[in-house]
Amino acid sequence: MTGIAQGGTDAQVSPHETSRRRVVAWSFWDWGSAAFNAVVTTFVFTVYITGSSFGDKDVISAQLGWALAIAGFLVAVLAPITGQRSDTSGRRKLWLGVNTFIVVIITAAMFFVQASPDFLLLGLFLVAAGNVFFEFAGVNYNAMLAQVSTPRTIGKVSGFGWGMGYIGGIVLLLIVYFGFIQPEVGLFGVTGENGLSVRVAMLIAAAWFGLFALPVLLTVPEYHSPATVRRERVGFLRSYVVLGQDIARLWKTSRHTVYFLIASAVFRDGLAGVFTFGGVLAASVFGFSPGEVIIFAIAANVVAGIATISVGVLDDRLGAKPVIVTALVGLIVCGGLVFFLHDGGQIVFWTAGLALTLFVGPAQSASRTFLARLIPPGREGEVFGLYATTGRAVSFLAPTMFALMVTIFGETYWGILGIVLVLLVGLLVLIPVKPKQDQIG
Repeated sequence: MTGIAQGGTDAQVSPHETSRRRVVAWSFWDWGSAAFNAVVTTFVFTVYITGSSFGDKDVISAQLGWALAIAGFLVAVLAPITGQRSDTSGRRKLWLGVNTFIVVIITAAMFFVQASPDFLLLGLFLVAAGNVFFEFAGVNYNAMLAQVSTPRTIGKVSGFGWGMGYIGGIVLLLIVYFGFIQPEVGLFGVTGENGLSVRVAMLIAAAWFGLFALPVLLTVPEYHSPATVRRERVGFLRSYVVLGQDIARLWKTSRHTVYFLIASAVFRDGLAGVFTFGGVLAASVFGFSPGEVIIFAIAANVVAGIATISVGVLDDRLGAKPVIVTALVGLIVCGGLVFFLHDGGQIVFWTAGLALTLFVGPAQSASRTFLARLIPPGREGEVFGLYATTGRAVSFLAPTMFALMVTIFGETYWGILGIVLVLLVGLLVLIPVKPKQDQIG
């Protein structure tokens, strides 16, 4: 997403044109995306394929980590190209739609992953591929925030969308749990034989995402970059030259913004790792059944949603950096407790695990507002584009550290330590960053 306009764009609505209808339509994508975030990558499908039906749980957990690490690497390689092309071509909404419905198709294809080791490779491939295209869709979705908000409402609109994502996750998990996972015979006569209940849940998730992605595609106008800042579409290698030029210019004019981009890229990947591997850890280490994992997921989404909505008050009163630092310290402490007390049974994960989710949302929300306060005037679009790109560029860190620790020590619970280390590195890089600075140039 390099090369986004400095300042506003002609696709950004003016204050008197802000439309509640467009905001709601835009936020429904977040509501629908819970189908992939909560059901596929966190609490249902990844728990399913790391179960005993597919082989040794510890080995499969490591394989899942490597599959997601490969996906993260592919995103890092391709994100600059996809972001630039959607901006320069004026087809941001088109690519949001294309990438979203690729994810929908991939999610539906998970129905064919039967409960057998013979289908493990297919399951890992679909999870990895889904993550790649979901990240691409997210780049375009986040870029559309400026099209449905104004400088005065961008925080409120962003928080509303984030909250819709948590609420959507709760509703869909309740449908999946009580409709298919928990009953011996669920809706439409579905049972758990050969993983059918989970596989049908993937069809429900695919339909859910596809349905709730439609409002933003039908309601929000297509983006068109202003002629004064429009760039030519560049090739594969040249895209990295352009990215480097943007970062070099930002380094000269707003150095601590670059420091924060680096720090946030690291700790945001650690935050993603908490949710990505939370369900796997609950099932593999703490003995949660698939149904218990979903109940925990519902509770986790409630806690995360309340915390994320509430943190805005603290952010305004204390500033974003204290909120982020406190959240990261809390995550590191709670992650350490989960690691060292892993023999303590489910009560450990219920308490320390829910505490983890208490800090994830606030760290994510405050990260965005911290950056907004650092951006040199007139460069909001460019810097938030770099924010997206740098985040994708290290999206392999948490999966790699998780997989590496599990591979080295041979026990899934060691993966917790890998995620904690990523969060710790992000915190250490963040500490010297100044929340306020004199802008140069």
